[in-house]
Amino acid sequence: MAKLLDTLRRAVEDSDESRYRIAHGSGVAASQLARLVSGERGLSIESAERLADYLGLELIIRPKHRTRKAK
Repeated sequence: MAKLLDTLRRAVEDSDESRYRIAHGSGVAASQLARLVSGERGLSIESAERLADYLGLELIIRPKHRTRKAK
């Protein structure tokens, strides 16, 4: 989940919008957003989805490619 949070953090920091505007537009509490950007805390899956959607990001979960072990 660290990669996801880092990507969201960078997207917030790189945005031309204020954190207040991002929080309001995404429906994520400003305090949650502040803690995310500071690295203090993460986000719930629901908040991460709302934030990603607002920032124009798509969350994709797929199985890892695994190599078969020889028997």
